[in-house]
Amino acid sequence: MIQNEPLIKRSEMIRCALCSDAPCDYVCSRLKPSALLRSLWFRNEQGAVSRLPEINPCLRCDGACERSCVRPGEVPIRRLIGRLYDEVRPVTETVVPEGEERLRCDLCGIPLENPFLLSSSVVASTYDMCARAFEAGWAGACFKTICSMDIHEASPRFSAIAGDGGSIIGFKNIEQLSDHSVAENMEIFRRLKQNYPEKFILASIMGQNEEEWGTLAQQCEENGADAVELNFSCPNMAEGGLGADIGQIPELVERFTSAARRSCHIPILAKLTPNVASMNPAAEAARRGGADGLAAINTIKSVVGLNIHTYVSAPSVHGLSAVGGYSGNAVKPIALRFIGELGHNPALSGMHLSAMGGVETWQDALEFLLLGGASIQVTTAVMQYGYRIIDDLKEGLNLYLAEKGYASVKEIIGAGLDSLDSSTDALERDTVIFPKFHRDRCIGCGRCELSCMDGGHQAIRMNEKRRPVLNAKRCVGCHLCVLVCPQQAVTAGNKRILPVKREP
Repeated sequence: MIQNEPLIKRSEMIRCALCSDAPCDYVCSRLKPSALLRSLWFRNEQGAVSRLPEINPCLRCDGACERSCVRPGEVPIRRLIGRLYDEVRPVTETVVPEGEERLRCDLCGIPLENPFLLSSSVVASTYDMCARAFEAGWAGACFKTICSMDIHEASPRFSAIAGDGGSIIGFKNIEQLSDHSVAENMEIFRRLKQNYPEKFILASIMGQNEEEWGTLAQQCEENGADAVELNFSCPNMAEGGLGADIGQIPELVERFTSAARRSCHIPILAKLTPNVASMNPAAEAARRGGADGLAAINTIKSVVGLNIHTYVSAPSVHGLSAVGGYSGNAVKPIALRFIGELGHNPALSGMHLSAMGGVETWQDALEFLLLGGASIQVTTAVMQYGYRIIDDLKEGLNLYLAEKGYASVKEIIGAGLDSLDSSTDALERDTVIFPKFHRDRCIGCGRCELSCMDGGHQAIRMNEKRRPVLNAKRCVGCHLCVLVCPQQAVTAGNKRILPVKREP
């Protein structure tokens, strides 16, 4: 059974560097430890179990893998593999399907072998990069935005916010568009379509006027693109009415979408900006202009990492910086909010929704699918971990679909929309769900008491044995204590129905 939360958490292997060409693989003759660890990192525990031999080879091993690690002795490889055998395998009820038929879907009627595409960015900016991604198993790529402008990039142009373990949780870029000429990019499309005819090529374009939007769309169609994505959302190309400046004005979205529609016959997606209060006006304008689908979200305008000595934010380019685009797992809640908004809009019914914004794991992707995304685009996770993440994205989603009894990924698209309301007014407010304290896991740290006293309703105190005690009369069931417990020793417990308030 696939757990809602993994049995083995990232924090337990936080020192693993997720190496390329990992040294641990060279000293193990029975396993490929790096692939198993990577599956744990990307929440594909049951997929990892499916690749284990019947008997745990670590039981008679001297730990050469741990000694060969680039951080010798810091990653408990044998213990983690042992837990796969002892804790995960016993609850694994479904084997990973041999084929990937369940993952087959489409983008505006054009077949996709799975829902995963590279999004328009540096990860899909050359022939060689796209070819390697296709060989790895990605269904297609949205090529880095093509334009007729002369692009000169700044250096450096990336910065990031890292979590406690050092991995990137939020990523900022001030990168612009493709620095190849239009002719060079068209040649890349021709080569990709010739050598990878089954892969999907989504051509991202940005024009400076109606004529240019139309010309670029036509050229992309003529040179092998399967569909066109109109970039109305790049936060780093806002000067002179480009990028996000267009996406914030529905009239311009409609006008330029119409220009592209008049010039090509392949599907058109409008890529919308999240730098608005609501995406619906621009999305509806794109439909009026002839768009067949939508892509969202692009990066969010941001300022990251102000240096307290130089007073310059990151990345610093010769002592100056700029507002840039924020991405990564940190933006996923915002992206899901916008995808849910678009998925709920009846005026957009039937439009393909290509969703993105912080996808790292197959479960991240699943959340977007459940809110109406019909294909999934990824950039920041690839920049951090490489094209190889497609293995766990596909395997994890395939296993989930098999376990739930779905014949196709298309069956789950939008399945979570009915449970989402844009307002909190619809929520039931007559029940309190009390926390439950698991004494066997509690270490007596007192974090629950501290947070409840200073950020909650003063309903928890620690007793003389350093164990939490709940005052049910004060508890309102906010579950702050559940979230802050470092041991996951607090969960949802008993319910209480509040008395009905009577009018005087």
